[in-house]
Amino acid sequence: MLSNVAAVLLDGVHPFELAVVCEVFGLDRSDEELPVYDFAVASAEGASLRTHVPGLTVSTPYGLERLEEADLIAVPAADANVSRDYPPALLDALNRAVERGARVLSVCSGVFVLGAAGLLDGRRCAVHWRHADELARRFPRAVVEPDVLYVDEDPVITSAGTAAGIDACLHIVRKEQGPEVANKIARRMVVPPHRDGGQAQYIERPLPKSPCDTVGEVLVWLEEHLDQEVTVEQLAARAHMSPRTFARRFQQETGTTPYRWVLRQRVLLAQELLEVTDETMDVIADRTGFGTAAALRHQFVRALGTTPNSYRRVFRGPQAA
Repeated sequence: MLSNVAAVLLDGVHPFELAVVCEVFGLDRSDEELPVYDFAVASAEGASLRTHVPGLTVSTPYGLERLEEADLIAVPAADANVSRDYPPALLDALNRAVERGARVLSVCSGVFVLGAAGLLDGRRCAVHWRHADELARRFPRAVVEPDVLYVDEDPVITSAGTAAGIDACLHIVRKEQGPEVANKIARRMVVPPHRDGGQAQYIERPLPKSPCDTVGEVLVWLEEHLDQEVTVEQLAARAHMSPRTFARRFQQETGTTPYRWVLRQRVLLAQELLEVTDETMDVIADRTGFGTAAALRHQFVRALGTTPNSYRRVFRGPQAA
């Protein structure tokens, strides 16, 4: 049972990625009958560390010895993680933790530390899309998946940038303490209770804003009309482009095709409706643009590896299905 959690820091730690771990595992939510974790922040490089934000430092009385009792060790992002060397004592501590049955979690570039420890060898792993090529170059035995939010290769869990760390942390809670606990923590944090690790990074805007965001208005319109069938020609006309130019721009600015983008958004909407409504599968299929319950089920299973009914049971209990 997950009860003891430690975040281990390197110099130049990024405050947001650290705060993600602190927010999920470091707060006392016993007033809502939620688990209270024995949480601590440990340093791998001295009692006081600078952060990614100029003038902001982090001090902690804990060193690497704190990792020896942790059930979960989180490694947040830090400056120069992509290219630096890491304290051998830290790498040894991470390996000892895995050997005794603990889990390790990386947030964004923290995955490079796990790679240096040899913990990615032969394992699938996630990382921020900007660092995917470098991760694959430095650790050729790792199986890098550059377009997912997080990967669970128990006992090694890796997540992509910033908010994907929240998804990975909640995934661990859900796995260890069940969906009710994870959902309550998510509700307190005002974040979605569950985003599947295999979905694309930047799923709302599947790609970082480009200097020339020419399809943004079309994406907003699509999100509001997922129940409608549209063609590339119709979308191109809305964007005042030729179909060929529109398709090329869409790929450049979202990292995927219009068909795949719409399909993913429809699955996301179906997830939301399954979680928060009692609508029938036929109604959900209609509202999400899949048309039939059979088509909804087919695409849902392809995207998430589970059926809509099974997904609903996870969130709303057996009676919901």
